[in-house]
Formats: sequence, C-alpha cells, structure tokens
Amino acid sequence: MTTDPPPGPLRVLVLGASVRAESLNARLASLVRDLMTDSGADVDLATLREFGMPLYDGDMEEAEGLPPGALALHDRLDRSDAFVIASPEYNASVPGLLKNAIDWVSRIRPQPFKTKHALLVSASPSLVGGNRGLWALRVPLEHLGTRVYPDMFSLAAGHQAFTGDGRLADAGLQERLAETVSGFLSLVEADVRYVCLERRWYEFLGDRTEADITQRAET
Repeated sequence: MTTDPPPGPLRVLVLGASVRAESLNARLASLVRDLMTDSGADVDLATLREFGMPLYDGDMEEAEGLPPGALALHDRLDRSDAFVIASPEYNASVPGLLKNAIDWVSRIRPQPFKTKHALLVSASPSLVGGNRGLWALRVPLEHLGTRVYPDMFSLAAGHQAFTGDGRLADAGLQERLAETVSGFLSLVEADVRYVCLERRWYEFLGDRTEADITQRAET
C-alpha cells in the first residue's frame, strides 16, 4: 500500500509595495515574513524595487512585449500559493507604482492573480494607517479573481510602532497581526490542501484561458 507524500510548506510571496529605502511597509512586510516563517510557510520576500517597469502603454506592449520586470513578478506570483501586499497609501488610494505593476502583470495569460488568496496590510504615520488605500487596492485584485482575505491590517503611527528587533511595540497590535496572519494561512491551507467543493462562475470576463469560466475552490 502506497501513501501520498506529505505536502510541502505553503509558498507565500510577501511584497513590499514601496521603493523608499526606509519604508514602513518594508518593515511591516519583513514582520509578516517572520510570522509566516514561524508558522512553517516558505516565504519569498520582495519589494517593488526589484521589478522595474515603465508606465503601461498598449502600443509599447504590442511593439516590444512585456517588460522583464512584469515577467519576473509574474513568475514569483505564479510559484506562490498566496501573496501578501504591504502597501502605503497615496492620497487615500493605491500607489501608482503598484497599480501599474498590477496592470502590466494582468496582461499575461493565464494571469496569476486569479484564484490566488491575498492578505493586504499597510503602515502609515497617519491615524488611519493606510487603510483607505487597502480598500481601493481590493477593487482591481478582486476584479482579477483574487480571493482577498476579509480582515486587513493597518498600522497607524507606523513611524513610532516598531521595536529595534522589528516587532510591534504594542503587544495588542502584535497579537492581532499574528492572529490575522495565522487565520489567513489556515484559510490558504484549507483551500490548497483540502478542497471539498468546486464551483464555477463568471469572473474577469476578459480571460479566455478556461473556456470563459473560472474554476475556484470553496472550503
């Protein structure tokens, strides 16, 4: 009698969506990476600085194809079971650099956002912690078929929030972030490892890779 080998660790891409050297969201991304690694996940930590791309231009795409940065980000997403975005908030919305990256990568077929689980987090010196930007970020991701985790984490007064070892000074906030990460990983594992029901529905109508129908697993 043969048995299937045990599944490997969950693979998660954690993306810091800022290119600033002292970015609060890079620090938050690193903290999320540490929490996920402690939970046994295989984490790929990256920043948008690694994926340089010009502004999206349909004529450029037709003449030159997709830029290397978009292809590289696609490959990192495609190898992951789920992803996390730690994003700043620019004028109560999504940073243009991040939206541009999503627009470029979504041009690849099959596009990698579909059916992936995503956790959105943010840090900001403001009192709202970048939360408005996360609500705006949900729109393009959910349109592309991403299963965005309902609970988002926004860190207010982020410039004062971290300890020297990269944790959160507020024990309550540290616990809440850990619980959010744990709940997200549990959901991803349930979907990836223990699929119990498949449903079909129309979503992201521009995608023709599955005979006009997107298959997604519900647990």
